[in-house]
This record gives sequence, C-alpha cells and structure tokens, in this order.
Amino acid sequence: MTSNISAIGFYNRPSLGDLELFDASLRKVAETGADACEIPIYAEEIVSRGRIMEDRAARFAKIVHGYDFKKLSLHGPLISNFMDREHLDLHKQVMRANLELCNRLGAGLLVQHGGHAYPAPGEATADYDAMEREALAEMAIVAEGYGVRIGLENIFATADGEYVQSPGEVAATVRAVGSDHVVAVLDVSHAYIASTSRKLAFREQLRAMAPVTGHLHVHDSYGLPNTMRKFHRPVEATAYGLGDLHLPIGWGDIPWEPIFSELQFLPDTMLIMEIESDRFADEQPASLGRARQLVALNAA
Repeated sequence: MTSNISAIGFYNRPSLGDLELFDASLRKVAETGADACEIPIYAEEIVSRGRIMEDRAARFAKIVHGYDFKKLSLHGPLISNFMDREHLDLHKQVMRANLELCNRLGAGLLVQHGGHAYPAPGEATADYDAMEREALAEMAIVAEGYGVRIGLENIFATADGEYVQSPGEVAATVRAVGSDHVVAVLDVSHAYIASTSRKLAFREQLRAMAPVTGHLHVHDSYGLPNTMRKFHRPVEATAYGLGDLHLPIGWGDIPWEPIFSELQFLPDTMLIMEIESDRFADEQPASLGRARQLVALNAA
C-alpha cells in the first residue's frame, strides 16, 4: 500500500513583490530537498483589480520554471472570502486570475481560506454557507477548464461574534459543491485551535475532513487560542504556546504519528509545511525528515 500523499514541501517566504527575493526564497525551498512548494501568490503583486499584469507575470513564470519541483500550489489572498456579500464579485474576479496563474505556472491547486462573517442578531448562518457554496461551484467550472483544483482551507474565529465553519462543516461544504475540482485543505493546527475554542473533539473533526482532503498544511502548535493580546513581539507567543504558531513539527503537542497512521486522504494530496524560513530555516531539514516519516506511516 502506498500513501495518497504524492509530494512534500514548504511554502516559500513571501517576498512582498521583490522578484529577486522571490527567486531566493524558491532557492531556499529547493535546497532543503523538498519536492513541492506552495507559493503565496497574494504577496507577489501580479494581479491588479482582478487583472493579470502580463509583463510581471512573464518574469515571475520564468523564475518559477527555473526550478524542478515535482508539485506546485498557489495560496490565494488571505482576505479572499466567499461569505463577503459586498465584495463577492471582486473576490471571484481575483480568483479567476489566480486560477489562470495556476495554469501558467503549472500549479495544480489554489488554496482558498474558508469564509467568515459577522451575522446580525437573528441572521441565519446557513445563508452565508449557501453563498460560499454557490461561489465555489461557479469557480469550480473555471478551475476545471484549467485542469486545476480549488482547495478550501479550514480556519478558526479570531474575534467575538465571527462566524466560521468548523472543520467538519468545511468538509460538508466540499461535499455539497460536488466537484472533483474542489477539495478540502486540512490545516491540522487550525483544526486543533478551532476544536479547542468550540469544545469540539479534535480527532473527530480531522476524521470528518480527511476523506475530502486533497491538500495538507502542516505546522505545530498547542491548539490554544491567543488569549494574550499584548505581546511586544509576535515571537513571544512561542514561549507561551498561544495561537497559530506555525512551529516546526514536534515543537507543539499535536499527535502527528497517530493522526497520519489513521487518516487517509484523496489521491495526489500535497503536504506543505507552513514553517517559515525567516524563522526556522535551520529547523526545516529536521521537519522535512519528520514529514517523510509521517508519510511512511500513512502508507503502512
């Protein structure tokens, strides 16, 4: 038996539009020995009001094609939100451009964060769920035309009154869309934090997502919401173990071996470690080795 995880890698450090830094960040990922890379396309200023800037896109593609990663994925804008009624058309316009960039760059999947909203008193959250599903179904047709997949990532609420779907509800959304071109992106740490916040059974939430998961985000944490708002530097959160820490595998308390020994994912699933090179470049080789061990367990 072989694992359905087909490639392992990191996301490259966002260069904020500097193509020289972008090239250097891809080189750092390649030098780890990873065979996959996720590019935070939102950080590279290639799309302007939903329109691809052709000259810049061509220079960007030339850099990407200079590397021989087995698999590539793109991460869409963090702000993209298919529960945002006011800006929904604009969110879809930007996604269309990013799906076209997937096609040009040879990336097989575009990551889309799950929606979030602030329902008014008495307003049904089901209306927001329906809005997101309809938008994903429409975008799935575009993705199919390019032969790529949209990956819906589970997130967690960051403010009082904010509505986001649980991991199990994200899985239900993917099933409701019913397209081979929409899969779930299982962010294990996000699921851990959401489960703690909402008093859900963490492992049950993972089991709900796994059968529709076609992409993995792996980084460690303690599954604790950030309840201290006055850190002088973000890195102080590591010492306290609070929030979405993006730590190397093994620095938190996520039970990685039992999870990967139990769960099975969709064929051609990528495993991307969101472990930043600007913080943990010296820890990435060990994390890559650990990830390969997890994939071996997944195949057992």
